[in-house]
Amino acid sequence: MPKPRKKPRKKTSNHFFLKLTLTLSVVLAVALIYLDAKVRYTLNERQWQMPARVYSHSLTLFEGRFLAPGDFVYQLRLMGYSEQASSRQPGSFTRRANVFQIYSRGFQSIEGRVEPVRFRLEFDDQRIKTLEKIAGGYLPEVELEPLEIGSIYPSHREDRLLLRLDEVPNSLIEILLLVEDRRFYQHLGVSPRAIARAMMVNIKAGRTVQGGSTITQQLVKNVFLSQSRSLWRKAVEAIMAMMVELHYSKQKILESYLNEVYLGQEGSRSIHGFALASRHYFNRPLENLDAGQVALLVGMVKGPSYYDPWRNPERARERRNVVLAVMAKNQLITPGQATAYEARGLGLAKSSAMEGVYPAYLDLVRRQLRRDYSAQSLQTEGMKIFTSFDPLVQHHAEQSVARVMSGLDKNLEAAMVVVKVDTGDVLAVVGGRRMRFAGFNRALDAVRPIGSLVKPAVYLAALEQPRRYTLATAISDGPVEVAGPNNSLWQPKNFDKKSHGQVLLHRALSNSYNQATARLGMEMGIGEVANMIKRLGVKRVMPQVPALTLGAGSLSPLEVAGMYQTIAAKGVHSPLRSIVDIANAEGRALARYPVQQVPVVEDEIVHLLHYSLIEVVREGTGKAVYRYLPEDYAVAGKTGSTNDLRDSWFAGFAGDYLAVVWLGHDNNKSTGLTGSAGALKVWAEFMASASHQPLDLEAPQGVVYKWIDDSSGLLSRRLCENSRYMPFLLGSGPQQKADCETSLPGVLRWFQGLFE
Repeated sequence: MPKPRKKPRKKTSNHFFLKLTLTLSVVLAVALIYLDAKVRYTLNERQWQMPARVYSHSLTLFEGRFLAPGDFVYQLRLMGYSEQASSRQPGSFTRRANVFQIYSRGFQSIEGRVEPVRFRLEFDDQRIKTLEKIAGGYLPEVELEPLEIGSIYPSHREDRLLLRLDEVPNSLIEILLLVEDRRFYQHLGVSPRAIARAMMVNIKAGRTVQGGSTITQQLVKNVFLSQSRSLWRKAVEAIMAMMVELHYSKQKILESYLNEVYLGQEGSRSIHGFALASRHYFNRPLENLDAGQVALLVGMVKGPSYYDPWRNPERARERRNVVLAVMAKNQLITPGQATAYEARGLGLAKSSAMEGVYPAYLDLVRRQLRRDYSAQSLQTEGMKIFTSFDPLVQHHAEQSVARVMSGLDKNLEAAMVVVKVDTGDVLAVVGGRRMRFAGFNRALDAVRPIGSLVKPAVYLAALEQPRRYTLATAISDGPVEVAGPNNSLWQPKNFDKKSHGQVLLHRALSNSYNQATARLGMEMGIGEVANMIKRLGVKRVMPQVPALTLGAGSLSPLEVAGMYQTIAAKGVHSPLRSIVDIANAEGRALARYPVQQVPVVEDEIVHLLHYSLIEVVREGTGKAVYRYLPEDYAVAGKTGSTNDLRDSWFAGFAGDYLAVVWLGHDNNKSTGLTGSAGALKVWAEFMASASHQPLDLEAPQGVVYKWIDDSSGLLSRRLCENSRYMPFLLGSGPQQKADCETSLPGVLRWFQGLFE
């Protein structure tokens, strides 16, 4: 039988290789299509990923403004102004004693363009005495650019300050191309000549010491790929670089690179682009850098971590000097200039932590923004958020916290909120003892029992009933017992463990008597007290139990500030505001947040409460305030302590600022501090350094002052012993006269001088 024929093996092999070739071609085509789509989509999307940038309010200078010269210098340096022998360029100043010459920077405000100006400023103590143009001419005021205090960036934690190519100094572009990619305008994304040169250098050195990547390849690596050095990744990088060159102009590629290049790290935050790097390392706009600083940034492109100027200053200096030599060789600077820059330091800002970043305040801004804007808008549209933040007020708040806390338990924590009295603008926020570190924001999130800080609401509610209560009404400070659930008994005690019998209402508040306050609140009704707390601006539901009168309700320091702002503003409630204006990336207005003012308590009633809160700091539980403040500087406030001294509070105000301070342990253990022994010290330190406007003591219409006997509450006379000058609503107050024993004018109380 004939054997069956075998199929030709050659034909089978050809068929297999044909299928393999076709399959690989399809896979390659799909891969190329995918890479091409990724290049176009990602770069197009990337240029719109501009984080929202958050700014302080601008600093306005005018004759007569209160401003200490040292504070002025502090803010100038925060803004990146440099002190020089002569102020010949924007962003510079000179100082001779209390006389300054400043060349301001121009900037785009929401109202329009603010042009740079050279001007002279002279201080008289802590006030601006003279403001005039250096070239001569009237100058009513000068507005300096707002300070950038943070940004709201995408979840990948990369941050940018995007610039157009025409905004980048030519000197930076020229030296960058000389150092990184001399044939940028000739190649098509990959430079065989550069690759060959790098290979020869690496072979000679026996290790990788030089790369052959073009700027286009570096852009691809920054945007699309990992930092690994495999041959496969380099091949993909080369292919994608050529695709980028196919779809985009050289100018667009260069602009994208300048905005995308990785130049360092700040914690979890990546520093991308030369504009942000300039702020990060020098706290100056890119256009204000000198040749040495430009050389340092360009040199760092080769290895931002290896040449980190804070961690490796000598290494960074050597690399900078190499770039300076290239600049001199190519006549971008003279050899003499290169030598001079080589002899200088690196010109860095004070620290890599960026002193002008304020996480606690930024946290407040974020929360208020999220009510009106999506996360995508905040992270990608480049909005400009203008806030009420005041860098100088923040500085004084931080210094006050730091000074007092340095002498206390290292585990003790702090929070502070400062508000402008008349507008409700939040000027400063301290979220914890470590003020420049993000984390648990105690100013916003530490919801703690407020203790005696609630008492002004109790007395305000009483004073709204002038037929029943005046400041001279006698109330009992005897023991209190209230039956509770499960046969419990509420028995509040005074701090001194004593009962004081019949006391006048004003004295019960100034000495913070618990028994008298609890009795007063229950006489009126706990509902009246809860309603007053709500009217003062507290949105949180408070427990309607007798213990509410002594602070059983819990609030955050920010919520306390909202409540006390209404008291400080004479009964006019303004919701606390951190955001003032929002603009788009071009500076055009998107939204405005005007001050809202709603009268909730008559100013005549609040004036009576102000009197008592002044008495708190003059004669009562807060009298330690005047160890820090001048005797004639009128302020008002209230101490607060909670059970077992777990919380130390103080809330108070002058004519310009309201500040709330809390001290406590995160684990809720005892601090061992009353409000006066802890929080008051921080508050008083702050007011002594920051406040320039004492409390307005002028009585409104409908209020009259009378002399009363401070023991009985009956009418008295000016020269009678134990007499006190006290405000009453028209038609209220005592009618019966007390017996009078005259005394010398020298023993009259301080109230006479303030209110008479």
